[in-house]
Amino acid sequence: MATTTAPPSKPPVRRPPAAPKTPMTRKRREALAAYAFLAPDLLGLLAFVAVPMVLALGVAFFKVDGFGNYQYVGLANYRLMGGDDQLWASLKVTAIYVVSFVPIAFVISFGLAMLVRNHFRGIGWVRSAFFLPHVVSLVVVGLIWQFLLVDKRGAVSKLLAPFGLGDVSFLGTPSLALGTYVVISVWFVMGYQMLVLLAGLKDVPKELEDAAQIDGASAWQRFRFVIWPLMRPTSFFVVVNSTIGAVTGLQAFDLVFVLTKGGPARATSTVVLYIYEQAFTFNNLGYAAALTTVVVAILVLCTGLMFAFTKGGRFDED
Repeated sequence: MATTTAPPSKPPVRRPPAAPKTPMTRKRREALAAYAFLAPDLLGLLAFVAVPMVLALGVAFFKVDGFGNYQYVGLANYRLMGGDDQLWASLKVTAIYVVSFVPIAFVISFGLAMLVRNHFRGIGWVRSAFFLPHVVSLVVVGLIWQFLLVDKRGAVSKLLAPFGLGDVSFLGTPSLALGTYVVISVWFVMGYQMLVLLAGLKDVPKELEDAAQIDGASAWQRFRFVIWPLMRPTSFFVVVNSTIGAVTGLQAFDLVFVLTKGGPARATSTVVLYIYEQAFTFNNLGYAAALTTVVVAILVLCTGLMFAFTKGGRFDED
């Protein structure tokens, strides 16, 4: 009977020891956490802001009638802006609105932040009351104020009747409509800006104010030389965001669309509302896209100038 011999066993392969895994540093963990929190917002900006802006830049070189017909016209849409009187009127209205709304909203919001800075009984309710308008949808805000400002029958007219102002049409008079729109916009955003400025005030060291008070500084001097310099970065953030919102934000379209639809006599026709009318009322999508690119370019230029002249709200070297 034949016998079989087992094949010689191979010597075991010695593998080099695995390198020990280096633990993730705290800085790297914080960076990964920050990217994870920023990712949804960045994806949203990419999908709903960056991509539409690029598409709008391309559509601006075509004549689009809203029925899927594209005709390349080059720079014709941009040349058309020079003779568009309604466009220039809308830009004028927008400029007046921004120049009026931004400083008034900032001053009132800063005053409210200083008012609710210190703790007192019922401080939470007071802060909530100021912030409450910003929680409500702008469409609802517009409808509420439209109801309050109804000519001769609204609550505002009845309150002003003893002063002889009961017959005043705040939304129907061209000289008053834009001012009324500014007042309602300030009422809507002052709570949000108040909270942002309040957060900045909380970072102002109390020791500096106490030292200035001991040295004999008055309340105004403490604000001028202690609080205000330390609030520059926060103030710059509020002003920039307020400017962008006044030009292209929701209150630049939703609120004015609900209140007046640009009237009376185009007195409240902002440039965003005019772009909407060109796109969805007259089906002139190519011209609307060109207008959008120009407005964005103007906004970027203004923001860049604000960064340049204020150094981005940074502190002075001295």
